[in-house]
Amino acid sequence: MAGGAAGSRPGGAAPLVQALRRFPNPRLTGIGAGLFAALVMFLLACVDRLLLGGSEIVYGLLFLPVSALTALWVRPADLVTAPIIVPIAFAVGVIPVAGGTGGFGGQTMAVVTALAVHAGWLYGGTLVAGVIATVRKVRQMRERQRHLVRADRAVRRPRA
Repeated sequence: MAGGAAGSRPGGAAPLVQALRRFPNPRLTGIGAGLFAALVMFLLACVDRLLLGGSEIVYGLLFLPVSALTALWVRPADLVTAPIIVPIAFAVGVIPVAGGTGGFGGQTMAVVTALAVHAGWLYGGTLVAGVIATVRKVRQMRERQRHLVRADRAVRRPRA
């Protein structure tokens, strides 16, 4: 492939990769990522309710990028929390969208019903977070292995 590989470009990486590197790259703890996801999903659900009357499809579609960002922004030591955090955030955010009536019992039933009816979005976002966290963990383990191999080679190299 003439010029098709990213390594053969004069600038090094592909333009898309360079654009993605310009995005913020926070490293949130497990609790911070959970608060981020829950707060964002709740705010998005409130905006959805105000602008679109509580469209659960729009809410589900917005859940997918929030799940991805949560898995991307959680720090490496807390990667295992990403697929645990996002379903909780979905449940917190679905409260304004569920639209229950009749007090606490009616609201609770509306939330449970919304969670059951839109479990596909819930599973999809959890899958997105799980795949991203798994890929990040595998890359972290490979980089650590490469680092250990390089360090071992440097120690074993005879000095002249």
